[in-house]
Amino acid sequence: MLLRRDGPDGLRLTVKLTPKAAADRIAGPADGPDATRLLKVQVTAPPVDGKANAALIRLLAKTFKCPKTSLKVVSGATDRTKVVAISGDPEDLAARIAAALGLSGADAKIG
Repeated sequence: MLLRRDGPDGLRLTVKLTPKAAADRIAGPADGPDATRLLKVQVTAPPVDGKANAALIRLLAKTFKCPKTSLKVVSGATDRTKVVAISGDPEDLAARIAAALGLSGADAKIG
């Protein structure tokens, strides 16, 4: 499952971020270590002074149609694998994320 519940007011999403890419884009879900699911994302920003993390937040906010202030990197700020917390109604967020990414099956459900 790609999405995990983060208490009653949000979700967590594990992201594999590739900085200095040719374009800002979401490559899609992929298998991560330990049989976890993660979202592969590429940004053009370099991994310097938090620029890649800021680009990640901007891209996710635009894609999921939610305010940038509702997204926060809560783990892995200096790693390529990050955990992003998204605040809001979990069911509404899951539906918006699934629609934006074209998810189905287990990836569209909250774990």
